[in-house]
This record gives sequence, C-alpha cells and structure tokens, in this order.
Amino acid sequence: MSLHNDPSGVNAYTRRLFLGKSLAFASASACVPSFIQSSALGLPMPALGLSSIPGVDEGRILVIVQLGGGNDGLNTVVPVGHDDYYRVRPTIGIAKQNTLDLGKGRDVALHPALEGIKSLYDEGLCTLVQGTGYPNPNRSHFQSMDIWHTADTSGTGAGWIGRYLDSECCGFGKGESGQAEGEPPSQPAIAIGRTAPLAMEGGKIKPVAFESADLFRWTGSEIHGSLEKPYEELTMRGSSEESAEHPMADFLMKTALDAQVSSDLIRKAVSQRPMTEFPGTDLGRQLQMVSSMIRAGLGTRVYYVSMGGFDTHAGQGNVNGSHANLLRQFGDALRAFYTDLKRQENDGRVLTMCFSEFGRRVGQNASGGTDHGTAAPMFLFGPMVKRGVIGDHPSLRDLDNGDLKYKIDFRTVYAGILEDWLSADSKEILRARYRPLSVLA
Repeated sequence: MSLHNDPSGVNAYTRRLFLGKSLAFASASACVPSFIQSSALGLPMPALGLSSIPGVDEGRILVIVQLGGGNDGLNTVVPVGHDDYYRVRPTIGIAKQNTLDLGKGRDVALHPALEGIKSLYDEGLCTLVQGTGYPNPNRSHFQSMDIWHTADTSGTGAGWIGRYLDSECCGFGKGESGQAEGEPPSQPAIAIGRTAPLAMEGGKIKPVAFESADLFRWTGSEIHGSLEKPYEELTMRGSSEESAEHPMADFLMKTALDAQVSSDLIRKAVSQRPMTEFPGTDLGRQLQMVSSMIRAGLGTRVYYVSMGGFDTHAGQGNVNGSHANLLRQFGDALRAFYTDLKRQENDGRVLTMCFSEFGRRVGQNASGGTDHGTAAPMFLFGPMVKRGVIGDHPSLRDLDNGDLKYKIDFRTVYAGILEDWLSADSKEILRARYRPLSVLA
C-alpha cells in the first residue's frame, strides 16, 4: 500500500541521498517538527509507480511480544514430570494437579493462569520451544535484552528486525525490490511504546513508535498557534516547479505529507471498534491496536508489543500472586488477539513470537521468588505453527552454576521465522549461519 500521492517526483532528494546530507539537514532541523524527524524516514516507499514492494510477500505479518524482566520459564511451562523441580522449589513449585495438561503423556504442563494459551494450544495455534538461550549467558537485564534484540552475543549493532527491513525491503535479500536507483523502498515496523526497541532499529529504515495513536499526530499548533500555517503549507503544497528547484525543500514537503498521511491512516485504523472484546490490560490494549491496524490493511510487516513486571524475586508461589496475574494477562490478551484476527479472516497471515530476555534460576531463593537465570521457553502462535512442544526440557540436574543449560539457540528460531515465514536470507540478516528451526506446520 502506497502512502505517496505523487510517486513521480524524480527530482526530489531521495531518502538515501538525504541521509548522506545529514549535516546540511542538521542546520534546518530546528525548524522541522520532531514528529517528522523521528517518524517520516520509516514510511512505506514502493518503487516508482507501484503500490507494493516487488519481491516481498506483504501478506505475511510478524508480531513480537516481549515479556520484560526475565519470565520464570519453569513456573510457566512447568516440568511436572521431573521430581527435581519440586525438590528445589518446595514452596513455589506448581502442583501437578493444578497445572493445565498438554496431553500425550508430556512431561511439561502450563501454569493454571495460562488458560488463554491452553485454549490456543488445544486449537493447534500454539507451539512451545523449550530451553532457548545462547552461549555464555548474560544475567543483566539490559545486556541480555540487547543480545536478543541484535541476535549477537556482544549485544551491539543494529537490531535483527531492523536488518531484516534494511535487507529485504531495500532489495538486498532474496527478493528483487525493483526500486529506482538510490531510492530504497521502506516498509516500516510499528512498535507500541514510548520508544522503538533496539530490535527494530536498522541502518536505513526507521520504525514508527507510539504509546497511543492519539499521540501519533502533529501537535505543533498546541505548542503555538503560529506553527499551524507553516505546517499546512509544508504538507499541502506538494511538488511544484518552485520546490523542484530546491530539492531539499521538496524532500521536506514530501516527508511531512507522508508523515501526516501515515498518522491519519493509523489513527483511523485504531479508532475502529474491535470484532471481539479485549481485556483492559496494557498488553490487551496494545494487541487491540495491532489487530485494528491489520484489519485496516496497513502495509506494516512487523509489529512489536511488550509487557513488563516479570522480575519476580519474591512471593512467587501464590497461584493468584503477581507472576500468576502477569501470565493470566499474557494468555488472555493473546486469546483475544487471535479471536479478533480470525473474525477478520486475517489469522492465517499473522505469526506471533513471544520471548523474554532470560529465565530464572532453578532453585527458589530465600524470599520465595527466583533470581536471574538463563534458558527459558519461547512461544509461537498462529494457524501456521507446528502444534505442540519443540525440544526436550533442559536437565534439572546437569546445571551450569545452578542454571539451566540451553538446548536451542534462540537465533535458530529467528532463522526459521526469517526463512520460512518472511522468505528472507537469515544468514545475511543474522550475520552468521544458524540452522533454521522448523517451527511452521
């Protein structure tokens, strides 16, 4: 879907050229709304005269759910068939009779608060990937999150989703972009939050991030009324012979117009009444917005949402306590999300991946909670996933300084999603060859 009213302005500065002229732009940046500066470079730009990105399957969507704080995987996917679990967690272990059975004599079950996830699992819409992690794990929230976001154990560089967008949407991946010379078509990712996560930060294409669609709009006139007229002129004039003689001005006008159109489309999409009732939680609100944008037909290929609070160092044993409430919010929000997508007939287009930056230690601590650990399960949702459980549960006896040893490198999950769902070159994007984990049916 193109957001450009005039794709023929070949004399205008391109985004790539403009980024190369960043010093020249810096002198004018004080006059450019921050809304435009931060958002406009991430707007869709198909090849000249086209309404889509050639060589890219725009029908498939990836939604990423981040559980911030280090979710306790052992009390989420409970190893009920392992006696050692109850030995090292005498007061916070979830009794087998209280868990949600996954059938087929499995040695793991779900926390009782995950009824929403259990219903998705029973319908074949959920896959659990056990024991995911990486070599030499880092127990710092910030460093480990950076590692997951960059797919690099140094935790440095661009985000893996940002590199995907750079590579595929700018014509350097498997597909042929067909864009004009020097003009990379962009296909933005959207994050619901105050800032975009590192995972979505690329070198060429920038994501759009907002906490509320109402905030994703031009607010200069609220600062001072004198800003309204210049902004209207900037967005309404479009290309002209005069602006063609001043390509930087023409670029600014096109960028401002793109930003305004994008803002209008997103706010209109989110204003739709959902087709199912979402829970009134923060994650429920975020996924409701994502579902509305998908229903409205936005060309966005990747959405990112998150919920925090999983740093459970105390009082974790109560099945109605804080950890249980977080899991309930997670499950109920995902259940509503896929119910809404199915009613739209869009569920088959949307793969959802859920992760946390690390798991928790195997044994409980003196405060009835758990401390920072290592390996943990990942969740995948959608009609396209392999129903069931992938991988064996890590040993609860063969530990690494009291922590689980990971069984599956999380980057093999990324590689599977990139190759099999997004039709992308995972080696190019992940900067190394990881055998793609087969996660799709």
